[in-house]
Amino acid sequence: MIKINNLTKVFDSADSEVTALKGIDLHVHKGDIYGIIGMSGAGKSTLLRCIALLENPTEGSIEVNGSDISTLKGKELIQHRKQIGVIFQGYNLLMQRTVRDNVAFPLELSNVSKEEIKKTTDRLLEIVGLGDKADFYPSQLSGGQKQRVAIARALANDPKVLLCDEPTSALDSLTTKSILELLKEINKNLGVTIIIITHEIGVVKSICNKVAVIDSGSFVETGDTKKILTDPESPITRLLLGMTEVKG
Repeated sequence: MIKINNLTKVFDSADSEVTALKGIDLHVHKGDIYGIIGMSGAGKSTLLRCIALLENPTEGSIEVNGSDISTLKGKELIQHRKQIGVIFQGYNLLMQRTVRDNVAFPLELSNVSKEEIKKTTDRLLEIVGLGDKADFYPSQLSGGQKQRVAIARALANDPKVLLCDEPTSALDSLTTKSILELLKEINKNLGVTIIIITHEIGVVKSICNKVAVIDSGSFVETGDTKKILTDPESPITRLLLGMTEVKG
C-alpha cells in the first residue's frame, strides 16, 4: 500500500540546514492502522506532511499503490492526492460554512455534481454520527463534533489512505475514545488504511496494529504494536511508556 524508502527532509534557513527526517523506511500494508509515535519535535508531523505531499522530500521515495507520488506533477499529482485524506489536529474547518458545506468542499473542487455532493455528504455525515448537524456551523459544535466533521471531509474523495495528525490531542478522554472507535469502524467498514501521528501512547495501544517510534528524525523501533509495547528495545520507547529503568 505505502512504501517509503530512505526518506530525508532538510529545511534550509538563512544560515544553516536542519535535517528533520533522516533515512526513513516504512512499509504500511493495506488495512493497517499504523501509529507513528515520538516526542515533540521528533519529526512526526514533517513525515506526515511529506506523505501527504504538503512538503516535498529532499531525498527518497514515497510509493502509494506502486506509484512514486514524490515524482508526480500536474493532473497526475492531483489525482493521486485524492487517494490520501488528511485530518489535522486543529480541525481546519471553514467557519463561515455549514457542516454540510465543509464536507462538500473537496467535492466542489473536483467539480462533482450537486446531486452527487448531497448524496455523498448525507452518507458521510451519517457515518460520523452527525446526520442531524448538517446545517450547523463549526462554532455550534463541540471539539469532538468538529473532529467528526473533519473526518467526514477527509473521506469525501473516497481516499485509500487516511493520515491523522494528532487527531485526539485537543480532546478529553471520553471524546478521544469515541473518535478512535470511529476510526476503527472506518478502517473496518470502508477498508481505509490509516496512519496516526501521535505522542499519546494510549492512542497507539487502543487502535494501532503496527507502530513506529521516531526520535530526532529517525525510526528507532518499528513493528507489531503488542510486541514493541510489551518488550521495548529503545530508551525512547521505554520513556514514552513511562518506564524509568534502563534495559540492560
